[in-house]
Amino acid sequence: MSRHTLSVLVENKPGVLTRVSALFARRAFNIHSLAVGPTEHAEISRITVVVDVESNALEQVTKQLNKLVNVIKIVELAPESSVQRELLLVKVRADDHSRTAVLQVVELFRAHVVDVSTEAVTIEATGGEGKIKALLTALGPYGIREIVQSGSVAVARGSRSMTDRALERISRTA
Repeated sequence: MSRHTLSVLVENKPGVLTRVSALFARRAFNIHSLAVGPTEHAEISRITVVVDVESNALEQVTKQLNKLVNVIKIVELAPESSVQRELLLVKVRADDHSRTAVLQVVELFRAHVVDVSTEAVTIEATGGEGKIKALLTALGPYGIREIVQSGSVAVARGSRSMTDRALERISRTA
């Protein structure tokens, strides 16, 4: 199986995410990451799905997704032609003895400390999957207390916008 990133533009209506994710569940595909958020147009949302699946099966799911009423457009984003990022919040043990070393790791990875207590620091980092894994590996010896990680969000490189024609389609069907 290989990993694929799909960017799915949908109408911003209740139940759309449930129908999209159900398509993957019915086929027993493992969704590695799922992120949903608004776009520059209030009536359109973007779902970024990272899924482990073979190419043939992905093509079938894409065709089925396109049949859903509220799905506007689907694009597979290749890693080399897109920008993909995740957000990580990690709480790490950092007492008086280890705090300096933890802060050096934070600086090395261009992350940010967003909360400090006497026994821990909370760190915010954004980056690709490799950077996030490397940061967690570097912080591991100090004692990771808690991890909160977003799904991957992605956008194609270049000046073209996926939503340019999407708005036209919504206004024609309305």
